[in-house]
Amino acid sequence: MASDNPIASRKVVVHLRATGDAPILKQAKFKIAGTDKFSKVIDFLRRQLHKETLFVYVNSAFSPSPDQLVNDLYDNFGIDGKLVVNYACSMAWG
Repeated sequence: MASDNPIASRKVVVHLRATGDAPILKQAKFKIAGTDKFSKVIDFLRRQLHKETLFVYVNSAFSPSPDQLVNDLYDNFGIDGKLVVNYACSMAWG
């Protein structure tokens, strides 16, 4: 059954920012369904960077749980219409 709720069906712009020694991606921004879990962002990064171990942070501040919804992260931590996700190959912030 399709949802009539515009928040449930919206796309969230994710802006990926390399931190530390992590390689910079050719495409740093993409849209993802808000109903997707954050693990989808992590899996995308692993595929793009060909790395199994990654450290992923929202707003350079905290590492969200992989099962958190992108919508929830965006609602609470989105800035200027996008969710900023920093990624690193080694731990960047505690």
